[in-house]
Amino acid sequence: MRMWLVYPRMLCRHHLLGEHVECHMILGAVRKNKNLQGFFDNGLIQLDMLERRHDDLAWEMKNRGYRHSSPLDLSGDYFIGGYVDRQKSLRDLAERCSECRKRMNRVSQRTSLRQELQTVIQDHI
Repeated sequence: MRMWLVYPRMLCRHHLLGEHVECHMILGAVRKNKNLQGFFDNGLIQLDMLERRHDDLAWEMKNRGYRHSSPLDLSGDYFIGGYVDRQKSLRDLAERCSECRKRMNRVSQRTSLRQELQTVIQDHI
């Protein structure tokens, strides 16, 4: 399970839909009291961002014309734990996925994230 926590528009279809599913998996694991310490130790999940992240991913899915019919029901729950290094996520995505790297490049040409993203992209070209 992993939360990338980067601007959703940068994610390719595979990573966008994958992170969305993993938000649901994380919530299920928390509710079942599964041990998530390894995910925390490796900087892969950040529970206080779970609901917002899911909503951001769902918005991007709808923006791309994908169907979204699985709201994340926290029912007033609030979870704390973990931290995701977004710069590391950007580097990992740029290194692993050529489609995400292309999307990062397009987004960086249109946003104030330009300088930050150009550095990440240039490191992986």
